[in-house]
Amino acid sequence: MKNISNLKVKIFADGANKEGMLEMYNKDFIMGLTTNPTLMKKAGIKDYEFFAKSILSQIKDKPISFEVFSDEIEEMEIQANKIAKWGDNVYVKIPVSNTKGENTYNLINKLSSNNVKVNVTALMTINQVENVVKNLNPNVKSYVSVFAGRIADTGIDPIPIMKSSIDILKQNSLAELIWASPRELLNIFQADSIGCHIITATNDILKKLNLVGYNLEEFSLDTVKMFYNDAKEAGYKI
Repeated sequence: MKNISNLKVKIFADGANKEGMLEMYNKDFIMGLTTNPTLMKKAGIKDYEFFAKSILSQIKDKPISFEVFSDEIEEMEIQANKIAKWGDNVYVKIPVSNTKGENTYNLINKLSSNNVKVNVTALMTINQVENVVKNLNPNVKSYVSVFAGRIADTGIDPIPIMKSSIDILKQNSLAELIWASPRELLNIFQADSIGCHIITATNDILKKLNLVGYNLEEFSLDTVKMFYNDAKEAGYKI
């Protein structure tokens, strides 16, 4: 039977709702947090820096990632250096390229060499992973986020890519692989089974943790009751 307490993979909460982020932060099994501009936009965040600093005023002892949002690589560097100064627990998310398809490998090298903890994001290929790892400072902590969920959305099994990425990251003992954009709770156990270091998950997925180990016969009965009760409440007749 699956048991959340036996997992070795670290679970990071992914979100931009302050209340939800703080709720997850206070759970022992949540080892870090991440957010991104898309989640922040959906949450109605208007002032990026104010929001980030308000979160950091209460989250000081778990890693948290904030992303640059410029499309110009020089401006990305300026933003990254500002974000890095917000807290010792801050990792700066750097997309693997800008919208023009220009890679950010040199920027990653420069930031990492200057002791900025980066979280390189939106990777989906082995080639990207190899190039990112080559440019990370082996003496500075870093994250490499491979979007396994989005890879799966294309019909490609992400697990071989994630396994290869783990092998590539063995070149750098301070770099950790993130299984990003999971689609279901099962992905947490899949990430754990292949030795992935971290998996991010939204609150919608994390709320399903109470189902881990739940008896399937009982779950089946719960489902039947749900269908019956919804049909009854709707007043359906034939």
